[in-house]
Amino acid sequence: MNLKLSAALLFFLSTVLAKAQADTTKIKSYADQVMVRVNLDTNIENYIFTEGPEDKPLETIFTINNKIRTSFSIDYRIISATISFTPGFLPGNNDDHLKGTSSYTDLRFRFFPKKFIQTVYYKNVKGFYMENMSDFFPDWKEGRDPYIQFPDLRVQSFGGSTAYVLKDNFSLKSIYTQGEWQKESRGSWVPILDYDLSVFRDILNGQKSKETQYSFGASMGYFYNWVPGARKRVNIAPNVSLGFGGMFSSSWDILENGSKANKVNTQYLTLRFATGLHIGYNTDRFLFGGKFNVTAYAYNEKDNQNVQNNNIFGLLYIGYRFPPPKVVERNYNKVQKKIPIL
Repeated sequence: MNLKLSAALLFFLSTVLAKAQADTTKIKSYADQVMVRVNLDTNIENYIFTEGPEDKPLETIFTINNKIRTSFSIDYRIISATISFTPGFLPGNNDDHLKGTSSYTDLRFRFFPKKFIQTVYYKNVKGFYMENMSDFFPDWKEGRDPYIQFPDLRVQSFGGSTAYVLKDNFSLKSIYTQGEWQKESRGSWVPILDYDLSVFRDILNGQKSKETQYSFGASMGYFYNWVPGARKRVNIAPNVSLGFGGMFSSSWDILENGSKANKVNTQYLTLRFATGLHIGYNTDRFLFGGKFNVTAYAYNEKDNQNVQNNNIFGLLYIGYRFPPPKVVERNYNKVQKKIPIL
């Protein structure tokens, strides 16, 4: 990741789009409606280990066997929930004989109190392979030879983020979950705090190992919602953010009797970068669109050694809104009286 390019992109996008935003805006809320969506998405998760001098670095790329996933989401009031799974019958989900088997589970909840956006999530990824085989084995041929696989490498993450919209009359919810619709073009700076606990487990040559990573970070992002045309049915929403953080890592081997050996504690300064684009079409009942997001963080383990975690996410969705069943609305109102933030 190029720091100068990232900073330049952040400055350019925020400056140009800020000048283009309208002076007034109208936001239509669908908080009193239940929205259900069906999504098709693909998620590329990889770890890049770079070692050596800058002019001739050697990269090792570990990635999951990328699949097309199906997810269902439901939104009502400030609550948004999504559950995802990977069906084996979809095309492109059947190359396990070359790349091994990967599993990917992502549970994510978002809450929208006032101008805050609170996200909590759980992610479980298992089964990696070495992607850049040809860099190490010149005779290796893609599509014919299997990749080196790490079927026992598992990463579990528990985390969340807290974001705050600085600009009035700007709807980040219209970009995240389509629970609102912004009728006038507008942008906003959005400071973001994120935090997570990741647990790495692996079995290599019969030796079990484990690593825990506690990380936190602060980013400043700029989101813009462009709503062209007279009918205001389409929105095009780019975003970019850049920030820094810290990470505390503990790793060790697990002996046969369950005790720890070779424990190492380290601390790192991390760089975080994210960008994305959402394009959608909206009516009061039907909606559809697509999203593309890239997130990355990187840190230096020691001299001439760099680790980078990248996530590339693409999604297509179609949804429908309808009035909530009376029993749902009644029970929600009861809970809201006890918990006003809802």
